[in-house]
Amino acid sequence: MPQMNIKKSIVIDKAASEIFPLLNDFHNWRSWSPWLIAEPEAQVNVAGDGKSYNWEGKVVGAGEMEVNTEQENKHIAYDLTFLKPWKSTAKTYFDLKEKDGRTELSWSMESSLPFFLFFGKKSMETYIGMDYERGLNMLKDIAENGKVNATLSFNGIKEFQGGKYIGIKRAGSFSALGKTMTEDFEKLMPYVYQNYRQEINGHAFSIYHKFDAVKDKVVYTVGVPLKNIPENMTADFISGVLKPSKVHSVSQQGAYKHIGNIWSVQMAHQRAKSFKMKRGFHPMEIYHNSPKDTPENELITEVIFGAK
Repeated sequence: MPQMNIKKSIVIDKAASEIFPLLNDFHNWRSWSPWLIAEPEAQVNVAGDGKSYNWEGKVVGAGEMEVNTEQENKHIAYDLTFLKPWKSTAKTYFDLKEKDGRTELSWSMESSLPFFLFFGKKSMETYIGMDYERGLNMLKDIAENGKVNATLSFNGIKEFQGGKYIGIKRAGSFSALGKTMTEDFEKLMPYVYQNYRQEINGHAFSIYHKFDAVKDKVVYTVGVPLKNIPENMTADFISGVLKPSKVHSVSQQGAYKHIGNIWSVQMAHQRAKSFKMKRGFHPMEIYHNSPKDTPENELITEVIFGAK
């Protein structure tokens, strides 16, 4: 069976003794689990001593996990069993290395894929690795500040009005997405405000035409809705029209560094057939306010997928 190995790390500005209880007691996992956030109503049963738990839900599937061994403030090993959507087992570990009051926390997994999923090894390693990174980011927030600096709202099916827009389209690297998108908005927004401020007709957005974290490729458009498409734009910008559609919406209030949580939730609900995906509608991020004049914990970002 294909072997799968994943390891991700983060540095937390706390002593290991303050982080360890978040890891070795499953009563504390729900607040930072990168998977359980997809289905708050999923059934979760934690043993009284906090050393094992099981879960079951329509979106998150079913499984169980227990602490195998632990070395206080240094290492924890777990046995993980997935029951749905398919059966498999894994060994997972946390390792803590403290230096000067800060702790490097590493999260790793050793597992094997069922034969019928051998072709998806690289994809599974990539996306589970991204899940680990999301979980570590939430753990860092909780350890340092007592809570995750982001909350999700499940908006369900709604109507997207569509409309005209001006924007910038780019093909590039998925790993450099944050940098290139920032550059594009810093070019687009001043141009729009200087030339078409009175024409703005909604919130800035990004359209993801293609994104492939495995192959490190992305094609996207950053845009601003306008009442009318300008006739004399410079060649650096494009214009277009978005068609009205039903969409499945999830939004987040809080730090944009946690935006991966919304995308993970949307894809989990799509896989679980919580809604029927509409082909031809490219997923979008809609920015209801701006980091230029909004505190990080008040930022509102919405991700919409086309729905039938």
